[in-house]
Amino acid sequence: MAILEALIGPLAAIIDKVLPDKEARERAKLELIRLQGTQELETIRTRLSAIVAEANSADPWTSRARPSFLYVMYALILWAIPMGLLAAARPETARAIAEGMNAYLGGLPEPLYALFGTGYLGYTAARQWGKVKGVDK
Repeated sequence: MAILEALIGPLAAIIDKVLPDKEARERAKLELIRLQGTQELETIRTRLSAIVAEANSADPWTSRARPSFLYVMYALILWAIPMGLLAAARPETARAIAEGMNAYLGGLPEPLYALFGTGYLGYTAARQWGKVKGVDK
């Protein structure tokens, strides 16, 4: 029941902010309360519990695969800060580093990018399929 209260409270607050019409807000809240006892809310609760279980998993491949990928992307984006400082101090060096990185990334064969994208999407689809079938928790 705590998940329900934790779910409905924020949703009601979002409804208050998104819907300016008071009557529409009340209808949306009533619909949310109606959903409380239905299969749809049970589905949402199941999805939330699967996400929490995955995050709490001791298996590093389960709990860290997607966050690790995001950390790599964050590092690439944050690399712009020192590159910007380097560009201010030594524009030629920053340009040479950027050209080297572009040459390296451009030199990777296109099928490798396709393989990575297919593998990553396949991994997430297989995890979702396993959760839907009840095989993965």
